[in-house]
Amino acid sequence: MTLSPEPSDRRLTRVGIVAKRGLRAAADHLDQLAAWLRERQIEAVFETDTAALAGSGAATTSYSRDEIPRHTDLIVVMGGDGTLLSMATRIALTGRDVPILGVNFGSLGFLTEIRIDELYPALQSVVDGTATIDQRAMLAADAYRARELFDSRIVLNDVVFTKGALSRIIEVSVSVSTGLVTKVKADGLIIASATGSTAYNLAAGGPIVHPRVDAIAITPIAPHTLTNRPIVIPGSETIEVRPNIDVGADEVFVTYDGQAGYPLQKGDMVAVRKSERCLRLVKAPARSYFEVLREKLKWGER
Repeated sequence: MTLSPEPSDRRLTRVGIVAKRGLRAAADHLDQLAAWLRERQIEAVFETDTAALAGSGAATTSYSRDEIPRHTDLIVVMGGDGTLLSMATRIALTGRDVPILGVNFGSLGFLTEIRIDELYPALQSVVDGTATIDQRAMLAADAYRARELFDSRIVLNDVVFTKGALSRIIEVSVSVSTGLVTKVKADGLIIASATGSTAYNLAAGGPIVHPRVDAIAITPIAPHTLTNRPIVIPGSETIEVRPNIDVGADEVFVTYDGQAGYPLQKGDMVAVRKSERCLRLVKAPARSYFEVLREKLKWGER
């Protein structure tokens, strides 16, 4: 699997349309998008809530968020990075290779980097087969209790371990294939993909990792030892995280892409590795990765 950009070469017949729930700003654009697709003999397939947002006339076919990746060749996401993350996981779980075109409503997103005025040029490039599509590595996480697998997830950005409301800090042991890396006492721990390095990882002081770098970042959140620093490891490693929990005293939660999670128990272990699945992300036609960084992080501004 390569993480380098590659041209789109698919003939589109059905395009899925998913908007952030309740995003009224997107409603006016849904009819126009459906009409644009029909003019090119492409069927517009709406996610169920998005169809309701569009109103009568726009949506002829609709599916749930879980099902829409099974019935489309491309998904247009209207909203922010959170909406795109939820769809990325759903696509991976179907085992299909459906690209996402993310349209941002509001400030530019790291993932939803296409503005509404760039939607149709970007879509036309996909139709023409000239679009640049990034392959973004995803993470797979398996959680074990008493050595039995009890949960599996696929995420695009990160797996995060944090303290409960009444916990002062958490302590976790972090290991890779060569053995113990360290024990971390901190407010939390982030395991991030290269794509996720510009999300929670960045806010916690972790490194920015270019999405074409085959690596995983491990970043403590507010560590209680100044020598606990972020570390970047090869993407081929499996990271095992074991919470050190005193019964009745501490709580440790694991969350996946900030979308869902649960508390861990004493003796649990979560293994995180690079997934066999990847996300195909349509790039903005005239904006590089570093342009997105400069705009989002306001580099060079005083």
